[in-house]
Amino acid sequence: MSEKRLVKLQDDRMVFGVASGLANYLNIDAAIIRLLFVLMALTGGHGLLVYLILAIIMPEESAPVGKANFFDEEEIVIQDA
Repeated sequence: MSEKRLVKLQDDRMVFGVASGLANYLNIDAAIIRLLFVLMALTGGHGLLVYLILAIIMPEESAPVGKANFFDEEEIVIQDA
C-alpha cells in the first residue's frame, strides 16, 4: 500500500504547487483549493499568509524515475554543418 504524503506537485503547479499538492492529498480538484485560497485572501487576508507558509514548509515532490528534471540535463548544442 502506497503511503500518501503532502508534497508540492511539479506537474500541476501554477505558482508553488501548494494547491495542487493539497488537492492531490485530499482527493479533490485543485481549482477548489485555489478558489478557497482566493476567498480567504479576499475575506481577511489569511489566504495569502497560509499559502506562503505552506509554500515554505511543504516539501517538494521527488521526481519520478525516468522523468528528467530541466536543471539536471546537460546543455545541448546544435551545430550547423
